[in-house]
Amino acid sequence: MAGFLVLVAVGLMGLCMNGSWGVEAGQEAPRRIHTLFSVECQDYFDWQTVGLMHSYKKAGQPGPITRLLSCTDDEKKKYKGMHLAPTFEVPSMSRHPKTGDWYPAINKPAGVVHWLKHSKEAENVDWVVILDADMIIRGPIVPWELGAEKGKPVAAYYGYLVGCDNILSQLHTKHPDLCDKVGGLLAMHMDDLRALAPMWLSKTEEVREDRAHWTTNITGDIYGKGWISEMYGYSFGAAEVGLQHKINDNLMIYPGYTPREGVVPILFHYGLPFSVGNWSFSKLDHHEDGIVYDCGRLFPEPPYPKEVKLMESDPNKRRALLMNLECINTLNEGLLLQHAANGCPKPKWSKYLSFLKSKTFAELTRPKQLTPATLQFEKAVHVVQAVQQQVVDEPTKPHPKIHTLFSTECTPYFDWQTVGLVHSFHLSGQPGNITRLLSCTDEDLKQYTGHDLAPTHYVPSMSRHPLTGDWYPAINKPAAVLHWLNHANTDAEYIVILDADMILRGPITPWEFKAARGRPVSTPYDYLIGCDNELANLHTRHPEACDKVGGVIIMHIDDLRKFALLWLHKTEEVRADTAHYATNITGDIYESGWISEMYGYSFGAAELKLRHQISSEILIYPGYAPQPGIRYRVFHYGLEYKVGNWSFDKAKWRNVDVVNKCWGQFPDPPDPSTLDQTDKNKLQTDLLSIECIKTLNEALRLHHERRNCADPNSLSNSNSDAAEEVVVSRKFGKLDASHVVGSNHAEMNHSQEISEPTLTDGLFSSVRFWVVALWAFCGLGFLTVASVLFSGRRGKGKRGKSYRIKRRNSGSGFMDINGRDRHLRGGEVPL
Repeated sequence: MAGFLVLVAVGLMGLCMNGSWGVEAGQEAPRRIHTLFSVECQDYFDWQTVGLMHSYKKAGQPGPITRLLSCTDDEKKKYKGMHLAPTFEVPSMSRHPKTGDWYPAINKPAGVVHWLKHSKEAENVDWVVILDADMIIRGPIVPWELGAEKGKPVAAYYGYLVGCDNILSQLHTKHPDLCDKVGGLLAMHMDDLRALAPMWLSKTEEVREDRAHWTTNITGDIYGKGWISEMYGYSFGAAEVGLQHKINDNLMIYPGYTPREGVVPILFHYGLPFSVGNWSFSKLDHHEDGIVYDCGRLFPEPPYPKEVKLMESDPNKRRALLMNLECINTLNEGLLLQHAANGCPKPKWSKYLSFLKSKTFAELTRPKQLTPATLQFEKAVHVVQAVQQQVVDEPTKPHPKIHTLFSTECTPYFDWQTVGLVHSFHLSGQPGNITRLLSCTDEDLKQYTGHDLAPTHYVPSMSRHPLTGDWYPAINKPAAVLHWLNHANTDAEYIVILDADMILRGPITPWEFKAARGRPVSTPYDYLIGCDNELANLHTRHPEACDKVGGVIIMHIDDLRKFALLWLHKTEEVRADTAHYATNITGDIYESGWISEMYGYSFGAAELKLRHQISSEILIYPGYAPQPGIRYRVFHYGLEYKVGNWSFDKAKWRNVDVVNKCWGQFPDPPDPSTLDQTDKNKLQTDLLSIECIKTLNEALRLHHERRNCADPNSLSNSNSDAAEEVVVSRKFGKLDASHVVGSNHAEMNHSQEISEPTLTDGLFSSVRFWVVALWAFCGLGFLTVASVLFSGRRGKGKRGKSYRIKRRNSGSGFMDINGRDRHLRGGEVPL
């Protein structure tokens, strides 16, 4: 019996040592997988981490996962995202400790080397999967199921690494014939990684220092700045240690690309911008986005799957669009769960949140399984461009800090615009902070209630000029910017200046639109014809440097400090030049000097010879036809626009307080599903118009929720003034002013954004007047009938009254100085 027990014990020990029950002769023991990804201590990588970690769990990826977190000591002190993933801290090499070179991409191989050397986990790993942070896992990534073998890793194809075929590989590896153009997804045996990692790091340093061969024709680096040195470090390092990759072009896909038929990618790499209809997403737009720590905020919601099915008839292209949705929706689902884990309050119900929690979405995003077509090994380039796009973050140093400014006054009119702009600012992913420059008189400020609508810098009002007595509210814009520069502290390198009547759709950054010191960026205002005639000759020493620009401004802080005072002085100068107010000189159709501030900007910039990078891809007016393929960043709703019989004109809402009256909002636009689908250009125009007003209304709804307004359904008739006003506004708010859909360029006769200087007494155009008139008419009618009956008179015949409301013709020349509707006092209106 004792002998039998000894045999059993020996057998059990053998099973334990083999690591498996019932392992047959020649069968491998269980294989342990570990997934790695490398990041830095930045908000940019934190939201990517949330997306990758969520997809890791959702896809059922086997084995543990580790985030290799590279931080400097100073960054670590401020960092608040340690809880986002299982983390192994590694020293930052963004600034090379020996050469001083700034190259954050080197943290990837450096982090892997450090993990291999110092992590206890690394001692219990057989296979490694290495991913980038900007990826979404769709299904389990199991190296041996993908075909990986010891000495033969599996990797995705990076066709733009042309240096494998030329002098670059001959200079940096003894085995150029083994150089593989690979990256992105890496699945390899742990022994291979131990051999490769030190060489990966040293070859990265070597290529990075070889500045003589950074040119595009040698490296394929479209920026020519050595930014893909780490990729070559991997390929040359692998060649040095004799690794030959099994290259699979099907496992990983960039959202926006169309997969081959039968191929089911198991990994999204959202390194490039992608879009669905008018919606789009680019990770670089969210470079400084703290969305992980901003309760309730998600990335802008994309269209729903049912809309995509109507949008695209080709099954494979439709599948590609649905993959785009899956990528962003998985990111947003991860953010939603992370907010809950952060202790954020439960978000209010919305259609989109309901969709993310639905069985439909769960079914669409269930783990994907490999197909025979997916497992085919071949070197094929996605047929998208002649040269495959590189997935790299171009800048060779951290992006400069940005601060956004906009100027308003103490009126309800600017308050609802502020609510809309600030709401869209947070949705857009615009980097940095935003400040409202609020110009008020002391008396206005005593009565003002909108202090909490935005981060605010208070500025003395110059609407009534303190020296000349001239009433010109537009001058508050340059005066406020100058005041802010002189009284506020900022570490921002670039300033973005907007108008209050704008809605941000995406970030406006100096690095994307190529702003630089001495080279600001702005949008075209072609009606400023004074740049081409005697007006410029009179008001600037450099008329040849006068640019017809306005609306959106991106300017280096050093330029703005030199320029702001000139902007103010030139505005005063042009405003005082009443002899040259004529339309043929200024382009001002009212000949009232109302666009003096715009000329003040252009002439002030010309004085310093600040020539602008003029971009027509930043701003669009709702109602104007978009140019195909352009992702506009700003709506400027300074002009009336229409969708069918519905219309919106901001000037009609000058005296309506939709901010302080609960649930006040603007008339709902038509449902997009009711639009004519046959004219694609008109459809896109209408969809943009609807997007603008819906963003405004959503901003107001959230504002009223924050004010704890009572449920609108429970309001009694006796205390629902706000609801009454909204209902009346919706009934009468559709005006008959003509509107012509044109190109997205301001034109002389009908597109100048200046509010016509009209009397502010709106009695005969107000809804209240007609309501009062109707009641008075009914009262008089009743008294008349009663009088007739009392006197005993009788008569027959028809009693009637023709009644027609004459609407004010808004015309087509409505102007709105940079989107700021200026208030004129009755006696001061130029006629």
